[in-house]
Amino acid sequence: MARYRMSDGASVVDTENATQHWEEDTRWNGNNHISVATGSQWEHQTLYRSRRGRYYLEHTSQWQGSTPSAEWVSNEEAARWLLANEHEVPAELETAAEQVSE
Repeated sequence: MARYRMSDGASVVDTENATQHWEEDTRWNGNNHISVATGSQWEHQTLYRSRRGRYYLEHTSQWQGSTPSAEWVSNEEAARWLLANEHEVPAELETAAEQVSE
């Protein structure tokens, strides 16, 4: 697990304290597993819900020298990410999911 200082400068998140998390979905392109979230075989995302109910994305990479990071995302962005990665949307995001899907 990891700890990140968020870009707002006021918050620190610890992935170990998250109440829930979702892994990105992948697709096999015949050679590699490609992240649905990033479109890359090297860069990855995991969505987390913090103890306070806020959502954030953890960005990781297999590129040498890269630094993992995390960013807050809106409820709409979290719902969009969950739908794109074929996860069930939690009840608190159902309204947001209705706004971003057709």
